[in-house]
Amino acid sequence: MTAPALIAHVIYRLDYGGLENGLVNLVNRLPAERFRHAIVCLAGHSDFRDRIRRDDVEVLSVDKQPGKDPAAYLRLRRVLRRLAPRILHTRNIGTVDMQWVGFSARVPARVHGEHGWTADDPQGLEPRNLRIRRACRPVVHRWMGMSRDIERWLIEHVGVAPGRVRQLYNGVDVARFHPDVAAARDVPWQAEPGLVTIGTVGRLDPVKNQAALIAAFHGILERHPELAPRLRLIIAGDGPLRAVLAESVERRGIGSQVWLPGARSDVPALMRAMDVFVLPSLNEGISNTILEAMATGRPVVAARVGGNPELVVHGRTGLLYEPGDPAGLEAALEAYVATPGMGLDHGGAARERVVTGFSIDAMVRRYADFYDELLSARN
Repeated sequence: MTAPALIAHVIYRLDYGGLENGLVNLVNRLPAERFRHAIVCLAGHSDFRDRIRRDDVEVLSVDKQPGKDPAAYLRLRRVLRRLAPRILHTRNIGTVDMQWVGFSARVPARVHGEHGWTADDPQGLEPRNLRIRRACRPVVHRWMGMSRDIERWLIEHVGVAPGRVRQLYNGVDVARFHPDVAAARDVPWQAEPGLVTIGTVGRLDPVKNQAALIAAFHGILERHPELAPRLRLIIAGDGPLRAVLAESVERRGIGSQVWLPGARSDVPALMRAMDVFVLPSLNEGISNTILEAMATGRPVVAARVGGNPELVVHGRTGLLYEPGDPAGLEAALEAYVATPGMGLDHGGAARERVVTGFSIDAMVRRYADFYDELLSARN
């Protein structure tokens, strides 16, 4: 019997985030008789590693220092030589140059995945970042895009040959995210009847643009003060903008209607406390949180950027608005406040769409087939 293939997943840091959540889901669910895993972090990990359920997964760090750290490349090379993986899988701009380390360590199959972009490069067009990716093209056997939008970008802007690009959607655990049980218990206003709770979950980072959601919520209340007793807002997550967002809420005088609970381990229950889920990001690959909200049976309001239109069917599972259009965001939210039945209809359709096309089981099958194909091509 053939031994399971070892995949070395190289990421910048294993911490709370959509990319990391997708990786852990994949590691936990890929068939153990076919694949083994090691997660190599460039800059350490948090207790998020505890979500890995398999006891045969090694998680380690090469402790890369901020900025240039040539010794980190040597440490990673030693790690890869010791592990002797059959596949090296790097993700996003922070690790793409480690493909050259994989080439030096003679890892036989090498793949790089692009999941989305950063706040300082929201369209993926920053010249230095493009140069780095292009410089890595010779040693990457396959490039993976999380959305059709990213697939097009890899071909048109990074210059990857179409035959070397694969597009693979993420998936969501529809058994964990579902609409059928109670919401989180500690939501401050949960017992109050007749409320409409708008919410979002994600890293509090400029590219996620939660500031636009606060502004839209406040704008609705300013124009419709009669809605104040009914409207509430949840912004869950942690990150560098948490204090800035909290100050914005207090400055606008809406602190009693907005809750910023920080990072949460009970996201499924928190999703069930929301009536409408919002993702106001400046750009996205394929958003795990959109899929989670849809699986929970919640309508989604999202900016028409990146892979969002590939998930949210406008007018059927949610509403899309043009990026940089505050009035469009406010109008979408007001539509759900004014017509609760529309939210229920869209949420039901969203759940059905995820179950049939974006389940975690479907994702695992897609990745397993992709890794098998990659190994066959390199044998």
